Amino acid sequence: MDFTTYWQYSDMVTRTLFFLLLALSILSWVTGIVRVLQSRKLAAVVADDLSQKIQAKRSDLNGKDTTTRRLIIEQTLLQHIGRYRFASERGLPILGTTAAIAPFIGLFGTVWGIFHALHNIGVSGQAGLGQVAGPVGEALIMTGLGIAVAIPAVVFYNLAVRINRRVMYHANDRAHDLLANSFEANLPQQSSTANNSTVTHAQTTADTGSMTDDSESSKHYRNSAVSQP
Repeated sequence: MDFTTYWQYSDMVTRTLFFLLLALSILSWVTGIVRVLQSRKLAAVVADDLSQKIQAKRSDLNGKDTTTRRLIIEQTLLQHIGRYRFASERGLPILGTTAAIAPFIGLFGTVWGIFHALHNIGVSGQAGLGQVAGPVGEALIMTGLGIAVAIPAVVFYNLAVRINRRVMYHANDRAHDLLANSFEANLPQQSSTANNSTVTHAQTTADTGSMTDDSESSKHYRNSAVSQP
């Protein structure tokens, strides 16, 4: 059974389905390879890229209190993680759609091919096994083509999803580290502020005591001056 014989038995519907499966196959292979390569690249650089984004944001956090700084860092991390997730999922709908519909397209092509073959046999009036087995067997090629298109799409889809989970793991792990480091970086500032407040309070108390002593000394000297003849 060669392709020329199969093509002779096929009609416009079967040929359209054949070219549709061929286009889906090429699209799924190209999309799958590009998606896997880009996801692997993103998984390798996502942690460092997230650190650079936060480092560039630190200049805008000067003069902010601890709560505001933490809120800004959290919102920045969530924003960039959402962008990483969106970038890592590009092309997955194509792979998922191809994996889902390709077998059904092939099955529809087989059903249509069998119907077309049986119709031709009925018109010719020859209903022997040799006249039925050939066209029906060639019509089953569409089912095989549909499965052949769906299997690589499923493999690429699952592989890309697995790599994307690693991307999100690295991004979330680095985000938690950055949040912890930002909180620890604020502790020395808080301690310094508290120490400055303590020193200022002590200086104020000392100044107040000194002023009280000076006032009492002045009063004592005034009383002494009045009591002297």
